[in-house]
Amino acid sequence: MIFLSQPEVRAATLFTRLPDAFRQPDKNNAWAQANRGGQPVDSFLEGPVWHPEGCLYLTDIPYGRIFKVDMQGNWELIVQYEGEPNGMKLISADTLLITDYRHGLMKLSLNDRTVRPWLARRNSESFRGVNDLTPDSQGNIYFTDQGQTGLHDPTGRVYRLSPAGKLDLLLDNCPSPNGLVLSPDEKILYVAMTRGNSVWRCPLQPDGSVSKVSQFFTSYGPSGPDGLTINADGELLIANPGLGRIWHLNELAEPIEILTSPAGRSTTNLCYGGDDLRQLYITESVSGSILTCSMATPGNPYAVPSARVTR
Repeated sequence: MIFLSQPEVRAATLFTRLPDAFRQPDKNNAWAQANRGGQPVDSFLEGPVWHPEGCLYLTDIPYGRIFKVDMQGNWELIVQYEGEPNGMKLISADTLLITDYRHGLMKLSLNDRTVRPWLARRNSESFRGVNDLTPDSQGNIYFTDQGQTGLHDPTGRVYRLSPAGKLDLLLDNCPSPNGLVLSPDEKILYVAMTRGNSVWRCPLQPDGSVSKVSQFFTSYGPSGPDGLTINADGELLIANPGLGRIWHLNELAEPIEILTSPAGRSTTNLCYGGDDLRQLYITESVSGSILTCSMATPGNPYAVPSARVTR
């Protein structure tokens, strides 16, 4: 890549690590066998979500756990169930929607700490393995169906689920669709294609379809873009595992800032938080760490659909 200006490089800092009490690796864990080369793992953190009450929620894929982390770095296990939760978003003050690789979309009630199915299948066909999601201000949920797709099998999918339960297939030719986020005006959907080592730009038409989808950003290295977020100015931020970096892009997809990890190269996902949404929180999944970095521009405050999401 050639840039007209050199991006600023900053190091994120370690906020907190998963306590040892929650680190009990199982050598027979099925997720680790398939996704980590069979090596024992004690966790794989993902899906960070900022809650306005002043805390983070995040998932642990291989052990089906949802954790709460307060701003003093204290961890609390909210629920553990037989699943593989990945991406997660707050859809009301007491409800988290989860993309679960094994079960589809799941809903977690924070009030009673129960997890129940939300959308398990499409027309009686199971998903390949849903990965991440993002809501819009109208209550639609966009989510990726990644499975084990990649350049060898570019058949991953991107869906939109309406508040009324209508499921639209937007893309079905994706090499490992992963994180996704909407532009502040909700006219552009960005989708990370991890094995394609890129981020796609998907203009949303007035009828809800996509057209003239293009490759917005190209990365490199042993893995590709994973989690995405966006700030109030519409600048995209990309968690890039394999490199241990966060790309902060301008509107031309040029890196204006690169954040580096002090805790390992598996920077998988990220979210804005803090009272003014100027604090970035990043999961470093292999080490079981949460990293943080202060940002000049706040994150884009998405509208919570709450009552419009009633399924």
